[in-house]
Amino acid sequence: MIRLAANLSMLFQDLPFLERFGAAAKAGFKGVEYIAPYEESAASIRAELDRHGLKQVLFNAATGDWAAGERGLGGNPDRTHDCRKGIDLAIEYARALDCQNIHLMAGYKPATHDLDACLAAMASNLTYAADAAAPHGITILVEAINSRIDMPGYVIDGTAKALDVIERAARKNIAFQYDVYHMQIMEGDLARVIERLLPRIGHIQIADNPGRNEPGSGEINYAWLLPRIEALGYSGWIGCEYRPAAGTLDGLGWARPWLKA
Repeated sequence: MIRLAANLSMLFQDLPFLERFGAAAKAGFKGVEYIAPYEESAASIRAELDRHGLKQVLFNAATGDWAAGERGLGGNPDRTHDCRKGIDLAIEYARALDCQNIHLMAGYKPATHDLDACLAAMASNLTYAADAAAPHGITILVEAINSRIDMPGYVIDGTAKALDVIERAARKNIAFQYDVYHMQIMEGDLARVIERLLPRIGHIQIADNPGRNEPGSGEINYAWLLPRIEALGYSGWIGCEYRPAAGTLDGLGWARPWLKA
């Protein structure tokens, strides 16, 4: 069964963050995700989840200074201490919110290190995160993000690099976060890749291309792809991480069959 999670960092942006939970539930979503929860208390978020019967599906460990352009610390050999402090905090929040998935962003490659050093740092930080998360039933996720358009210089920009660091970390509670939008840009062949990697995929996110708007606005045939993912037996959540072209509710026509189900 396809289970859609509203990404509250991108949907319902006309509302204050804590009010987005109720809007997502009213629209039919049963789960939510977002970039990070740390500007709010875990208790206030937990109250919104409980009030609206929502499942907390995913959020990121600390990403560094987002406003200054940082996009994660996992693959930066110079930021190991900060990365691991962020992992510890993320686990605290995940336990309070009953969230089973934490995404550890790799970040940009610093000029002072080569790619191999960055991948080694990411693998080491993944091992730390997985070991800290395992007693609480939490999975650590690795995402490949496109380096052509959205994040030039991102350390992990393809499935091969993501799987490489997962294998180096060698922990059972690490999985691949497959973002259809990013991988359409970098690799294509979506259905075959998803089928091949399905045993390694712990979470899927979607947006159309070009523009990163809602499904049905671009070149990706989600009307075919989502039932295909369902038929393959994928049982995780699918995060709606897209920019609504003309308002969240106006752009949910594609999702209504799944939200009703």
